[in-house]
Parts: sequence; structure tokens; C-alpha cells
Amino acid sequence: MSPAAEPDPRSLRRWRQRLADERAEAEVYRSLASRRSGEERAILLGLADAEERHIAHWERLLGEHVGREKRGDLRTRLLAALARRFGSVFVLALAQRAESRSSYDRDRDATAAMAADELIHEEVVRGLAARGRERLSGTFRAAVFGANDGLVSNLALVLGVVGAGARSDTVLLTGLAGLLAGALSMAAGEYISVRSQQELLEASTPGTATRSAVPNLDVDANELALVYRARGMSIDEAQRRAATVLAERSFDPGTAGQGTGHDVVGTGIGAALSSFCFFASGALVPVLPFLVGLEGTVALVVAAGLVSLALMFTGAVVGLMSGGPPLVRAARQLAIGLGAAGITYLLGLLFGATLG
Repeated sequence: MSPAAEPDPRSLRRWRQRLADERAEAEVYRSLASRRSGEERAILLGLADAEERHIAHWERLLGEHVGREKRGDLRTRLLAALARRFGSVFVLALAQRAESRSSYDRDRDATAAMAADELIHEEVVRGLAARGRERLSGTFRAAVFGANDGLVSNLALVLGVVGAGARSDTVLLTGLAGLLAGALSMAAGEYISVRSQQELLEASTPGTATRSAVPNLDVDANELALVYRARGMSIDEAQRRAATVLAERSFDPGTAGQGTGHDVVGTGIGAALSSFCFFASGALVPVLPFLVGLEGTVALVVAAGLVSLALMFTGAVVGLMSGGPPLVRAARQLAIGLGAAGITYLLGLLFGATLG
């Protein structure tokens, strides 16, 4: 529609909402940029500038009909509020999903360039979020796995002993023992796992002592090129890199391939503490009804309900962090967790009947 044409009321309402949403998105990126520095700050400010182009488009269409400034949709306003207060990878993951929901490719009043912008913005935000995901991956993995293991294993344990006919005080004692045993086991296992992976990576890190060998290298044999080829370079690229090093007589072993990836692994202590705390917090949930004095069927129903809510929450968080649909992840987490606990309860009933 031409800006000179008189727009109908329905179009005006839609354009004003588009304008409000774009203003809110620009605010999201500015807020995120205010909590960043260096390259990430510049990238986020670049995204905000791109949103300003979209703002200008809707303002041109509206012309004198811009009217009173509207508020963006609820999702975008919530995202802007989170960005002002946190600026974390979680907010970037939400921003990535927001960009993926753009409908400019189906909007007759948006330009093809605007639709293309939104696709590019999604990839830019995905790249920024990926940096944060890499930094968080070790500890976040331990936290999510710890919480879910605590929820499912202790609910299964509680249901199993209840199914076997145990009294409420026995159920409570068993649940608390399962909490402590599981949390300590998870922490120890996570620490050993992360430390072992770090040691494997360290064994693959180029040795610094190689620098001292460069001045004495046989240029004709040029075995230096083999170093680069062993780390994945093509023959031609390895030869060029080796020739440069020999000419400068300076060798940085860190350039002989990609980084070690230690930031992806995380730290053993951090992973262990995270695993312990989250397993314990998850394992506490199915025990809570018994701690407050509930018994029998009521306690089981309350425990199952609390665990269901917690499973759905952790599933949704994983979905948001991974850029996937949170409701689907929540439903999957719920089905797997309750399925495992239900099987244990049936086994408890079977064993209880057999022992009885």
C-alpha cells in the first residue's frame, strides 16, 4: 500500500502494533548491549540499528496516523524487562526464538529486505547465544541432569517403597537417604567426568617446548609442516604456515590447530557443586509432602504433582536454552520422568505383594 493512500483502520492498528514491537525489539538489543563490552556490544548495537530501519518503515507507512505510542506485545515487553535486568545467555536464547517467529515474509506491507533482515538477525543472535551456551555447557548440563535425576530417581524411590507397603516414616527416611546418597554420587561422578575430559584435552594441547626447536629445524626436511597437517590442515596450507614460521623463526604452538575447548567443558569443582545442589533440590521435591506430615495417597498425589511441575519447568528451560519449543520439551520431560516413576511404583507393588 502506498504511503499516500488513505489506510483503513484495520491496517492502521496492525502497523501501529508492528511499530511498537520493533521499538521494543530495539530496546531489547540496546539493553543487552549495555551489559556487554567489546565485539558483542558492537554486534548488539548493530542489531538495534537494523531495528531502527524497520521502525522508520512503519513510521513512513503511518505518516500522520502514527498516533499515541503503543506498547509492544507482551512477549517482547517481558524480553525487554529481562534484558534490562539480566542480559544473560537465557535472554539471548529468548531473543533468538523471538526472531524466529517473525512473520514479515507473510506481511504484504513489509518489504522483502525486512523479512531477510529478520532471518539474518536470528542467525546473529544464535551466534551470540552459542558463545554463552559454550561457556555454560559444562555447569548447565550438570545442573539440568542433576535436577532431573533428583526428581525422577527420588520420586521413583518413594513410590517404590510406598508400593511395597512401607510406613510414612520409613518412606521419609528412605527419601532423605536417597537424596544424600544420590547427590554425593552425582557430584563425585560429575567431578571425575569433567576432570577426565579436561585431562584428555590438555594431552592434545600443543607443547610450548616446541618453540625452542624452531631455530634448529632442517629447512629441507621441513617436518614442521607435519605438525600442522596432523592437526587437520591441508598439505598446501600446512606448507604455507610452516614456511612463514621458518622465515620468522618463531613458532606459536597454539596456532597448530584449533583451541583446546576447555571453556566448553567447564570446571570440575563447578560441575560437581552444581550437580550436588541441583540433584539435592530435585530429590527434595518428592519428599516434601512427607516432611510436612502428609501420608498415604494424599502424600503420593502431592509428590507426583510437585515433581510434574518441576519436570515441566526444567524441560521448558532446556527448550528455551537450546532454541527449541519449550512446551514440547516440557511434555517430553514429564512423560519420561513420570513413566520411570510409574514403572518403579508397579514394581514396588509387585514386590510388596510377593513379600507379603
